[in-house]
Amino acid sequence: MATFDRAQVRAALDGISGILVTPFDDHGKIEPARLQPIIDNAIEAGIHILVANGNTSEYYSLRYGESQAMVAAVADQIRGRIPLLGGVGRGIEEACDLAAASREAGADALMIHQPPDPFVSPRGILAYVRRIEEAAQGLPLVLYLRNEAIGMASIEALCSVDSVVGVKWASPTPLVLADAIARTRHLDIAWVGGLAETWAPPFYAVGARGFTSGLINVAPGHSAAIHNALEKGDYTAANQLIAQMLPFEQLRAEENNGANVTVVKTALQLQGHNCGATRPPSAWPMNPQALDTLRQLLKTWQ
Repeated sequence: MATFDRAQVRAALDGISGILVTPFDDHGKIEPARLQPIIDNAIEAGIHILVANGNTSEYYSLRYGESQAMVAAVADQIRGRIPLLGGVGRGIEEACDLAAASREAGADALMIHQPPDPFVSPRGILAYVRRIEEAAQGLPLVLYLRNEAIGMASIEALCSVDSVVGVKWASPTPLVLADAIARTRHLDIAWVGGLAETWAPPFYAVGARGFTSGLINVAPGHSAAIHNALEKGDYTAANQLIAQMLPFEQLRAEENNGANVTVVKTALQLQGHNCGATRPPSAWPMNPQALDTLRQLLKTWQ
């Protein structure tokens, strides 16, 4: 069962939400044990909350049983040291089943992926969240919004759901985010920058706090340093630190963002933490030129 309560999860969301990779063995099967040193390094570096079954986890490539196994394994490996956020989504029945399984496994809160269904109505997504809330039986919920197409009125309604404590804003629209924050100021909602370190400064400038990160798998201390600078309001230092890791994020954005997890897992291999290949439709392996760039970049981080 959960180790951290609603208030503790809400506070952690103002920090770094580290999205963990899903390790595979040489035959493409999940091998959760390979995550242990990555989790330990992240916690030691000061990462505030870890996420299983997020996008960097290749959630959409996982079978239901694999998603269930991963959230249980990560809960065991965290051992109550920091909160665990378990991702749920896809079809509503699977999302509800995984919500209940994640709660039983020890997740402290759930992150609800924005439904990828081509036919999503504003009132339908509210029903979707309410069904998951019922299945979660009191666990705090974090909404993951990759766009604001459902409209501001629907976003306000979603934020008013009793169990919702945070929103991961993954749209490059800081002014729209500012409007959303203003409209929900009466609610204690954590507005989290959902586009990683590079977008954290403009999101902070309009009132968001904390950010998501896949970088924490590879260089958690660097991510923590960026967060510390932003918390101090030192945008110059934050931007200098971001400039150092920007080539890494640029590599992840290649191939229509299809190299996103590819680069993280390749970097882990180069560091001696083999978490296997990515699954299609992600790009694998890295192309030779990008791989050489990554090797040179990692040398500068040592």
